[in-house]
Amino acid sequence: MKVKISPSRLCGEVSAPPSKSFAHRMMICATLAHGESVIKGISDSEDMLATLDCIEALGARYEKRDDTVTITGRAGLTPENAVFRCRESGSTLRFMIPPALTGANVRFEGTPRLLERGIGIYEQLLGEKGIEIEKDPAGITMKGALKSGEYTLRGDVSSQFVTGLLFALPLLSGNSVITVLPPVESRAYIDISCAVLKSFGIKITETEPNRFFVFGGQEYRTQTTAVEGDWSNAAALYAFNSVGGSVKVNGLNAESIQGDRVCLEYLRALEASEAVLDISNCPDLGPVLFAAAAAKGNGAVFTGTRRLRIKESDRALVMSDCLSHFGIETVLGENSVRILPGTLHAPETALSSHNDHRIVMALALLMSITGGTIENAQAVSKSYPDFFGVLTSLGLEVTDEAQ
Repeated sequence: MKVKISPSRLCGEVSAPPSKSFAHRMMICATLAHGESVIKGISDSEDMLATLDCIEALGARYEKRDDTVTITGRAGLTPENAVFRCRESGSTLRFMIPPALTGANVRFEGTPRLLERGIGIYEQLLGEKGIEIEKDPAGITMKGALKSGEYTLRGDVSSQFVTGLLFALPLLSGNSVITVLPPVESRAYIDISCAVLKSFGIKITETEPNRFFVFGGQEYRTQTTAVEGDWSNAAALYAFNSVGGSVKVNGLNAESIQGDRVCLEYLRALEASEAVLDISNCPDLGPVLFAAAAAKGNGAVFTGTRRLRIKESDRALVMSDCLSHFGIETVLGENSVRILPGTLHAPETALSSHNDHRIVMALALLMSITGGTIENAQAVSKSYPDFFGVLTSLGLEVTDEAQ
């Protein structure tokens, strides 16, 4: 999919897409419950479809009608030789590994980039607990049963490893303790996990900061629920207001525990010259905030950017390259990105999405000002399949040049 965007001013009201952070967690909890759960607000994004595929691999069943999924939880252990096809969803891969480890031989597959991003923390933790792990270019094979006990993880890599353990450990016979070493980045995602687990009847106690006591022998309970609106993708819509648009996003929880709710505050902060913003707890906002800062022309400094290297692309490096095509210079540090003041001009060539949905969203913002072309724009379907349809409804002039 190659899209050409003409300068446009966006105006109107739209509904927020459902939060994939909540949706992943709700569906997995429903999978681990005995009985039937109903969850409204499941999109057809690639990440959601990956998790639904893996729900079946885990031994559960589901039926999807429109945006509502009915899940009948698994009745026993993970089937022998189950294959979990995670596509490019890091959340699906890292969330599913611990619940899948019930003794059977299981395999996880995904895109080359997903496998490159890896599961390093699990390799160490689970290997020490007797789990056999073999990697090859096409996937990861594991054998063994997860054990209760003490788990200590770094907090500056990904909270997804913590969440995966939080899903599985309550089902084991013994109690467990998870200790997350500081600095703990993306703490809001751990909070989301604990909140969703609680709603499905699982008790997790934080005995001291970033130390979680998990009672063994618990049971997930079924429920009928709905996914709240997604602040991550809403940020990509609100960003158009910082460049002269007038967009209102409905269906968001103003009191949400999603870390990306800070997007409104951060977008306002970019009105000032050389704003300094820490995105360690909201790394998914990085590309669109970089784009907004470049569009404002005031310059900005972003700290806490280290984890951008292990996303769908190396987002700091990719955005630096993209911004150079718009005439904006950046300075990349070990854990920082500085956007220098400047004035946008239209890129002279089509720009690649680098197969990253967040890069597509950031480029769409910039090209609404300058015009331009995005190659491989279909990458946006990973989290927001209707992104360009929504932007078109708001007034974006966009043409699919592949047609």
